[in-house]
This record gives sequence, C-alpha cells and structure tokens, in this order.
Amino acid sequence: MLPTLSPAIRDWANSDGLIWLHLLKTVTAGLLALGIAMLLDLQQPRIAMTTVFVLMQPFSGMVLAKSFYRILGTAVGTIAALVLGALFVQQPELYMLGMIGWVSACIAAAVRYRHFRWYGFVLAGYTAALIGIPNVTAPHDLFLAALTRAAEVAVGIVCSSAVSALIVPQRSSLVLRRTLHIRYTNFTAFAAAVLGRGIERGQFERRFADLVDEIVGFEATRIFAAFEDPAMRSRSQHLGRLNGEFMDACARLHALHQLLKRLRAGGPSRMVDAITPYFRELSALLASTQEADVEASRTAARMRFFQAGLPRRVRETRRPLEAAPAESLADFDTAAELLYRFVGEWIRYSETYASLARRKPGAGQRIAGRYVSRTNGFVVAFTFARSAVIMAIAGWFWIATDWPSGGLAVIGAALVCALTSTAPNASKMAVQMAVGTVLATMTGYLFTCYVYPGIDGFPLLGATLAPVLALGAFIASRKRAAGFGIGFSVFFCLLAGPDNVVTYAPDLLINNGIAITASLLLAAIVFAVVFPADMPWLTERIKGDLRAQVVSACKDELPGLNQRFQSSTHDLTAQLRMLLTRRSRRRRDALRWMLVTLEVGHAVIDLRNEAARAGYVQVLHSRWSSSLARTCDDLARLFERPDVRALEQTLVSVRSATWIAQDVLETVHADRDKRHDLQRILSCLHFIRTALLDKDAPFNAR
Repeated sequence: MLPTLSPAIRDWANSDGLIWLHLLKTVTAGLLALGIAMLLDLQQPRIAMTTVFVLMQPFSGMVLAKSFYRILGTAVGTIAALVLGALFVQQPELYMLGMIGWVSACIAAAVRYRHFRWYGFVLAGYTAALIGIPNVTAPHDLFLAALTRAAEVAVGIVCSSAVSALIVPQRSSLVLRRTLHIRYTNFTAFAAAVLGRGIERGQFERRFADLVDEIVGFEATRIFAAFEDPAMRSRSQHLGRLNGEFMDACARLHALHQLLKRLRAGGPSRMVDAITPYFRELSALLASTQEADVEASRTAARMRFFQAGLPRRVRETRRPLEAAPAESLADFDTAAELLYRFVGEWIRYSETYASLARRKPGAGQRIAGRYVSRTNGFVVAFTFARSAVIMAIAGWFWIATDWPSGGLAVIGAALVCALTSTAPNASKMAVQMAVGTVLATMTGYLFTCYVYPGIDGFPLLGATLAPVLALGAFIASRKRAAGFGIGFSVFFCLLAGPDNVVTYAPDLLINNGIAITASLLLAAIVFAVVFPADMPWLTERIKGDLRAQVVSACKDELPGLNQRFQSSTHDLTAQLRMLLTRRSRRRRDALRWMLVTLEVGHAVIDLRNEAARAGYVQVLHSRWSSSLARTCDDLARLFERPDVRALEQTLVSVRSATWIAQDVLETVHADRDKRHDLQRILSCLHFIRTALLDKDAPFNAR
C-alpha cells in the first residue's frame, strides 16, 4: 500500500501541500503577533496582525527581504509623519497637501525601484499616512502614536520572519535551483525544436515572450535567495553571469530563427540545402541533453567538439557554392556565422549552469555584467499623478464634510494606490479589494456582535480567528482572486481585529468599512476612467524607450554594452507585457518591436566589436570608419522615428558599408585571419540588412 501511496503523497506535498503549509504558517504568525502585542500591552495589537498578512510570503527569502525593506520604510515613514506634523500643526489643508505629495512620491519611487525596494518605498508612504492622518487634529499625540505604531509593526515583522524561517522553511534558493533546472531543460528542448523542424511564427513569439518573463523573474528570485542563503549570496555574481549568458543564448537563437525563416520563405535553394544538415545535427545534439548537471557538462563537451570541427566543415561545404551570386553566398556565410556564435553562447551557458553544482565557478569564466533595470520616466510621473488625484479627492471630501471616518478613507486610498502600483490590471484589483473589504466588514460585524462577547482567554480567541484568517490567506494565494483575499485579510484585521480592550461599536465598524470601500471604489473608477494604465500614449512612450535601446547599441561605449542592452530591453518588454491586454494586437506589436530591437541591437553590437578588433580595415580603406559611423547613425535614427524614408536611408548606408567591406575582403583574401575578420563583419551587415527588409518587421508593417 505504501509504495502506491508514496508518489501520490509526494505529488500532494509539492503542490497542494505547500499551499496548506503556507496557510498554517501565515495563521500561526498572525496569531503569534497578536498575542505578543497583547502581552506587551500595545495600543492596537491588530496592527501587528495586519502587518503579518501584508508581509507573509510562501518562501522565507521573500519574507526576509520584505522585512528588511519594511523596517527601512517604516522608519522613514515614521520620521516623515513627525516632520509633517511639526511643520503643519493644526493646519489640515496644508498637512493633507504635504501628505499627498509624500505618499505619491513614495509610490512613484516604488514603481521606479521595483522588487523589494518597491516595498520599502511603499511603506515609507503608507506608514506616514497610517501614523499621521489619525492624529492630524491632535498633534500632541503624534510622537507617542508614531512610537507605538512602529512597535506594533516591528512585532509583526519579527513574528512573520521567525515563523517563516523556523517552521518547515520553504527556501527561495531551492526554488531558484529548481527553476534553473527546468529552464535549462525547457530551453534546450525549445532550441532543438527551432533548429530541427522549425516553429510557427506565433508560437515562437509566445514562447520567446515567456523566456523574457523568466529572465526578469530570475533577477527578483536571485535577490530573494541572497537574503536567506549565504551560499547563494556568495554566488550572486555567478548567478548573474548565468542569467546574462542565458540572455545571449536566447538572442542568438532568435537571430537564427529569423534568418532560417527568411531563407525558407524564399523557397528551396542550394544555400538552404547546404546549411540545413548542420542545424539538424545541432538539434540532435541538443535533444540528447539529459537533466542532470553532470550531463549538461558532457553535452557541452560534445558541443565543443562539434564547434571545433565546424569551421573546416563549413569551408568544405562552401567551396562548391562560391560561384553563386554574392547575395546568396552571403546568406550561407551569415547562417554559418550565426550558427557558430549560437554554439559558443550555448556552451558558455551550459558550462556555467553545470558549474553551479561545484562550490566555485569554473576557471576562466567571464565576470558577469550588472543587470540594468529600466523604467520609463513617464510611467513614474503617471503613477505620481494618479496617486495624488485619488488621495486629493479622498482628502478633500474628508476635510469638507468632517466625516469621522474620512481619515480612514484617505488611508485606504493610500493603501490601494500602493498595492496596485505594479498590478497588471489596477482597476480590477481595486474592485476585488473593495469586495473583500465588504465581506471583511460583514464578518467583522458578526465577530464584534456575537463572537467576541462570548470569548474568554486567548486560546479560544485564536481558535475562532484561525478559520477566518486561513480563508483570507487561501483566497489571497489564488492568482486570479488575490485582490479578494488581500482586501478581506488586511481589512478584517484592521477593522475588526481584537485589541486588549475590545470596543463593541458595530456602527463605527460599519462606518469605517464604508469609508475604506468607498476609497477603493474611487480608486477603481480613477484607474479605469481617468488613468488607465494601457493608454496608447503611455505604451508608446515605453515602446519609444524600447527602441532607444538600439540607439544605445549604436552609440554607447562598448565595454559592458551587451549586458546593459539585453537586460534593459528585457526589462522594458516585461513592463509592456504587464500593461497590455493578453492576446491583443497592441501586445503583439510590442512583442515584435522587442524582437526586432534585440535582433538589430545585438547585430550592431557584434558589428562594432568586430570593427574594433579589425582596426586595420580603416588603413586599407579610407572611407570605412565614416561609412560605419553613418550606418550606426542611420540605424539609430530609424529606431528613434521609424518611417519609410529613414528605412530607405538606413538600407543605403548598410549597403554602402557592405560594398566597402567586400572591397577590403578582396585585398586581404590571402591572409586567413584577416579574411575571417572581414567575413564576420560582412555577416553582421548582411544580417542587419535582412532584418530591415523582413516583411514581418514592425516598421515595415507601418
């Protein structure tokens, strides 16, 4: 019986079992924080419990990272609340203006500095509102309230971190290793399919977009793992290099796919027939890769053997084709060069991946470039304006009506602006949180009127709260219903969580619930009507930043340029994909701009590197440097303002540089090394030209 049950139990433990473990740890941490805060006789123990539900994550590294930035954000927010209270004593209008500016600036900075730095900035704004707004009319209580609130938040931070790290810790470092393992296996299978039988265009674009998400997500997970695992922290550069090499391999695979697509679109030809066996052989080598790390290194060794014999075999294959037209021969040379480069990138990626099993990176491996994240300045300004408008409306209504619960409405507005600042659909999440708040208010009413009066002692209190808290945490763990769970859990704790002296005031509870629900619905309306995140002008600005990566590839300094170009391009693409509706035309258009940006930008960087190594070309032809500079300038101009005229001018420049390189090739044909240098330069130029002429390219679609 046990052998039969064992696989089923193992599957449950790795799927649903992890969810139940997360619920157990979240409820345990919440009740522990509530109990300790009550034991310390803090003013509002429910704030400590609320902190746990805002803070808790499935993996200990995520909680530790969040806790670190939450401590910093809470400290800064406390200071900001004290400073604003001192500057605007009993001046609610000026105080609200200062608070709106501070909270909106923090949320905008959170969007600019993502991952868990996001959380530090969000807390700096939210904590200031949470401390300062209830005491705006009683400034003499502000300092004591700030210290008390900081203590309550600290209790929540310590409890969530301790429970997550000590009770069956689910380490993000293990998830990172498993992710690397799955990514290596899936990417190898994907590359084998692309090189072997080819993949339909739409399917390739969707799979490549998933690779982009994996690259960006890997960086976040690497940061989490560094907080919990000293081994991962010491290997951070190693992991960064692995991600960089994965980006390089992806870019080479995309270039190969694009070239194969163009060659096959022209129908059967001698060039396609000549180069196809090499792709099939490489596909078979990749398909033979097994899952273990040691097998990855063996496969890399076989690939090195394949790479070593490739130049000689390609020369033998090329010799009978030399009588073909120059354009056709350039297709063969470019395909062979891209194949050789892809093999080299894949070997580096595979060896770095295999070396993770060792304590130190392999000898002679290159140092990683820094992953450069990029956020459009208009997105940051947009977030600031959106948050300021929502908080200003809530604050104006509070001051104009003197609504007793109006301050809580302003706090709710600040919270929803913060929590939805990086959500794919902010309006939908705000509505879900509003529904969750309504359910939390109704549940809180039942507890206040019927449950709390009959409870005697903390054990019974914990037993009655546990099912409700677990339900909220469970709903929050569902991807499509996370807003309902967040709204229910956070606002049940905030509105109806028990204090040392429970206040039995259901009318106040309902009024506070209405205030928070109204602020959430106000935010949803503003998100949907006034400031929709997928506005065409905003997405066009981000696409402009995406195209500007080619401008950087053409003009920036070469050292470290490839890593900066690739990481920024992937980062901007991930932001666009988050904003735009799935399976929409604008989403496909954004993805194709990313693909052509990667394609041309990578080729330009290769061209500039090859030209820098072959500095003698300028000596052999006086117009080479000016022609290369004009090509880069025209490419930059094309991607800055894509139109037919810029495209035609760029094609002329690329053709002119190609003719000059061909003239120099004839003069150095007897020198093998120089001939290979010129052939690589010509391959880069030819690839750029084919990319510009591709009928599927987005600037041609215009």
